[in-house]
Amino acid sequence: MSMIAIFTALMMAPGPAAEAPADVAYRELLAGDNRAAVERIEANAALDEGDPARLINLGVAYARQGDTERARTMFERAAAADARADLETATGEWADSRNLALRALASINRGTLAGGVRTARR
Repeated sequence: MSMIAIFTALMMAPGPAAEAPADVAYRELLAGDNRAAVERIEANAALDEGDPARLINLGVAYARQGDTERARTMFERAAAADARADLETATGEWADSRNLALRALASINRGTLAGGVRTARR
């Protein structure tokens, strides 16, 4: 797959089944509104700053805006995070957050993660 669908929309919560997934700006990313995605994620006080879905989606938004260094930082933090989660991508694939972050970093290193990137959900 040449373009990874990386932004996250739904996360399998490690806690109780009744726990609702947090908003990680899936709709904004799907619509290609990266600025709004960054604003929504940063304004969501319910998201822990080390949440892998938060970091991955911020990384995608930054990469799409051409800020690859900031994107790289988000993906590196997601890959190194103690917290791990199974995340559903926009293509319906389920992936471990650490693996998803590492795939995103590899895409940045190849120069293929930028404006044309698709997404994942939480």
